[in-house]
Formats: sequence, C-alpha cells, structure tokens
Amino acid sequence: MKTLFPAFRVSDLDVALGFYTALGYDVVGNIDVGGGTRLAMLALPEEPDVSLELVHRPADGRVDPGGFDHLAVQADDLDATRERLLARGLRPSDVELPGGLDGPRTAWLVDPDGYRIELVQWPPGHPVGMTRADFTDQPS
Repeated sequence: MKTLFPAFRVSDLDVALGFYTALGYDVVGNIDVGGGTRLAMLALPEEPDVSLELVHRPADGRVDPGGFDHLAVQADDLDATRERLLARGLRPSDVELPGGLDGPRTAWLVDPDGYRIELVQWPPGHPVGMTRADFTDQPS
C-alpha cells in the first residue's frame, strides 16, 4: 500500500485551480460527478501520478479546513521557487531552517481556502523525499 494523494474540498474550483497551477501543478484531468460536484486531479510536472485532488461540492456549503494540517511539496531550489511564486502573485513566507543549518529549508503558502502548503528543499545529498532513514535515530 502507499498513500495516493490528499483530497482538498474547495469553495471555488476555478480560484483553487488558479492558485495550484500558479504553484506549479498541472491539471491531469477533470470529473463532473453531477449535481454541481466537480473534481480536478493534479500533479506536479515531474510526477507520473496524480498527487492532489480538488473537490468542489457546493451543496455541502462553506469550506472550513479542519483536521488536515498541511501538504508538503518538494522544491529543488527554494529561492527560485519563491521568486517564481511571487512573480505569479502568490505570497510564500520567508525561508525557515527547522532542522538547523544542515537540515531542510522550508517556506509556507496558504491557499484560497486556508489550506497550508509547506515547500521543502532537502539539503545536498539527501534522497528525494522524506525517507525512513530520516528517523533511524528515534526510539521505536
């Protein structure tokens, strides 16, 4: 088994798609479920599979994010990514160093519905993505 993707409920699919495509996602496909419900399947250009689903279900009313904390997205060059996002009208936070100087570099964004997105640049030589090896020093 593996995690496929999170699904975010959004209040306005077109506004959400504007945000996520500005972030760098491609729309892989759209599904009209009927009754006003629409789905958009997204992936970053380097990803072979769908990695994010946006769900627009207007009949369910207002979108209040809850229970979900954030989506982590890897950036190969965080400074260049921040510049590109700023040029597209998005507002990423300043770069943070949560693991100290030798750890990952991060920045944050908030989408139109209040979902938080963490942009992560791994240190040189780190494998792509977070691995089990990142946690070998922790007690079981």
